[in-house]
Amino acid sequence: MILLISDLHLHEERPDITGAFLAFLEQHAKQAQALYILGDFFEVWIGDDAITPFQLKIAEALSAVAATGTDIYLMHGNRDFLIGDGFCELADCQLLEDPSVVQLAGEAVLLMHGDSLCTSDLSYIRLRRVLRNPLILLILRHLPLRTRQRLAGDLRQKSKTSTRLKTSDITDVNPDEVTRVMAQHKVRTLIHGHTHRPAVHNLTGQKQRIVLGDWDSQGWFIKASSNTLELHALAFTDPTAAD
Repeated sequence: MILLISDLHLHEERPDITGAFLAFLEQHAKQAQALYILGDFFEVWIGDDAITPFQLKIAEALSAVAATGTDIYLMHGNRDFLIGDGFCELADCQLLEDPSVVQLAGEAVLLMHGDSLCTSDLSYIRLRRVLRNPLILLILRHLPLRTRQRLAGDLRQKSKTSTRLKTSDITDVNPDEVTRVMAQHKVRTLIHGHTHRPAVHNLTGQKQRIVLGDWDSQGWFIKASSNTLELHALAFTDPTAAD
């Protein structure tokens, strides 16, 4: 069994999400061969040098799962693309390139965070190109902590405002880009998050696109067995489970 999750947006102000995630690790992930986290694991990440006690607690929980034999893979999202080797060492997980092709349910499956598929959102794609430029990443990682905190706050607020003003077709994936990327990687199945619109989309040519939902009023995960990929909703537990 292999599990996939995305878009938990973990932060201290949502103990219900944290509690659900920690329960998910105990009840599901420790029995899995591997756990894939497809981006936006944290609500914000300003650098491995600024890890908080809350984030350290999450890293330790992942490390405990890895100690049972579960391989853990972490992909960057648009909120936490500054996660680096420091966090991965603490969490005993491996960074996964976006996109990546892995073997799931007996076939090659393309894994992505999903934001790069939203090519109709031109302003976002331009910003993404800038922020993911290796030189810009280097500069960001060496900015003073207070400056990074301010920039992260500004970007989050602008993102929320911008998203509210855009139509749903702009903020969703572009079908032509989905077709292009799947053809480029020669796969019949694409799994991604980012859009917060969980669904299984049947595409032409016996292909499919499976979208992981965000963890808000409930959680979402995909369970991959030897020959099936199943999208599941997860009811939240008591928030005190995070304490």
